[in-house]
Amino acid sequence: MTYILRKRIIYYTKKTFKRVNILSLLLISIVSVIAFKYKPVYAISISGEVVGYVSDKAKLEERINNEILAHSGNVAFVTMNAVPNYKLEFMSENVQTNDDEIMEILKQGTETTYKYYAVNFKGETSAYVNTLEEAQKLVAEIKEEHGNNSELDIGISEYYTVNIDDAEKIDKNTDIQVAKQNVENSINEYIIKEARTVNGVYLETTPVNGVITSRFASIESVRTGAHTGLDIGAASGTPIKATAGGTIKHASWMGSYGNLVIISHGNGIETYYAHCSKILVSVGQKVNSGDTIALVGTTGNSTGPHLHFEVRINDKPVNPQNYLYRSY
Repeated sequence: MTYILRKRIIYYTKKTFKRVNILSLLLISIVSVIAFKYKPVYAISISGEVVGYVSDKAKLEERINNEILAHSGNVAFVTMNAVPNYKLEFMSENVQTNDDEIMEILKQGTETTYKYYAVNFKGETSAYVNTLEEAQKLVAEIKEEHGNNSELDIGISEYYTVNIDDAEKIDKNTDIQVAKQNVENSINEYIIKEARTVNGVYLETTPVNGVITSRFASIESVRTGAHTGLDIGAASGTPIKATAGGTIKHASWMGSYGNLVIISHGNGIETYYAHCSKILVSVGQKVNSGDTIALVGTTGNSTGPHLHFEVRINDKPVNPQNYLYRSY
């Protein structure tokens, strides 16, 4: 009995091995056919859409790290909005990989954020530098040159931008000497603006360029009292500009003033433009600083072409040279 059982076991074992060998050979044959006709590649998809194939996943990831994510200089960080997904597939030998095209797609979906340090004056950015150390040194130098004036409102802030054009423009102006000059310009502009501001009205524009022929409060034989304005000699027909925005209050002849334009700027501030050869505005009209309102002439009590210019506060004449036609 035992002998017969052993023979049966041997028989079925041999049969089983034979079947396993056949399956193994079949599997090897299938793999050989696949290996001959197909190749393993990674299908790359972005947002669920296949954009190409690569043969080496590690190589593509290395390129992403080196060409997209790596950063230097003023790049703060890089954000990839298009993230690749990998799927291993066996594809026909005819399928072409396109690593470069995939990289371009990934780059297009990338956002780069640039970081600079802004030096601010009176809350407005005046200059940019590359590092915090440069910004601190710049602020210290300027404060020292201005006697460490406690009212010199200079600060530092971080500035970020994703606009490449903006970043390239800033890069051209981060030189420390250029940045320092920009801050100084802001300070000087503020000083001038403050000097030209009366009751909150900024007398921005010089009405005409020319030679001062008679100053405020001067006593001369051509008039009965002290001069209420400033006379600026200029050629007849020279455009006269509004020194600040406002509303035309008067635009016609007025006694010794001749042709006169009066602009009301609000807050009790008015400016007078007299002896005009021609008036170009009308009462009630709104004007901006720098608008041409009249032409230089010699009408009224005048001995030659010039502009008689007055600044009045609550109808009281004040010296225009407190605000304009002064040396800084």
